[in-house]
Amino acid sequence: MRVRGVTWLSLALMAAPAIGADDGLAPFAAHYQADWKTINVGTSDLELKQDTEPGRYLYTWTITAHGIFRMVYRDDLIQKSWFDINADHVRPMKYRAVDGSSSVDLDFDWDGGRVRGTSETKPVDLKLKEGTQDVMSIQIEVMQDLKRGNLPKIFQIIDKDQTKEFIYTQEGPARIRTALGPLDTLVVSSPRAGNNRLLRMWFAPSLGFIPVQAERTRDGKLEFAMRIKTLKR
Repeated sequence: MRVRGVTWLSLALMAAPAIGADDGLAPFAAHYQADWKTINVGTSDLELKQDTEPGRYLYTWTITAHGIFRMVYRDDLIQKSWFDINADHVRPMKYRAVDGSSSVDLDFDWDGGRVRGTSETKPVDLKLKEGTQDVMSIQIEVMQDLKRGNLPKIFQIIDKDQTKEFIYTQEGPARIRTALGPLDTLVVSSPRAGNNRLLRMWFAPSLGFIPVQAERTRDGKLEFAMRIKTLKR
């Protein structure tokens, strides 16, 4: 689903799951409101749960258009990432995305060092570097890094049929109002290389570093925002 240039990756980087207090991840369900400038265009729902295979997790994100936007975007955007935890870091195993007639299907072969699959009917065969993430698993890896107080500056992310570098900067603390009440947060920003867009995210340590707000701006003007409405754990 696209809202005037809002792509899978820019949307996916806006949300991430809560991290448990132990060495596992805490299952959760979060509901967000999505706004284009000042107009409510839909919602997004995140669900993290244990997969059927031991030690593996399934993270699902569904984006649904509302109102008149439903007439244009009839199909939900559904993304899924299967991953495990290796040496305290997230290691993606499989990624699937469906947006109407478009789809992305990737498999991560860590032993062979390759990512293979298809992206909108195009074949994908990329070299797999240590620490590489998909556009969903990166969300969880960032949460883990913030929890440890060690957020890397650059991440390698597989976006459809390409490996891209994304820069992350921890700006500092901020107290904001949310539907869950006032929350102390950590603000992380990520500029898009080659353009004037900036993604800024607010993570709440008291909620396991779940992002409670995200905004994308262009030339300093708000384009797209997501704000948390409910959280179940």
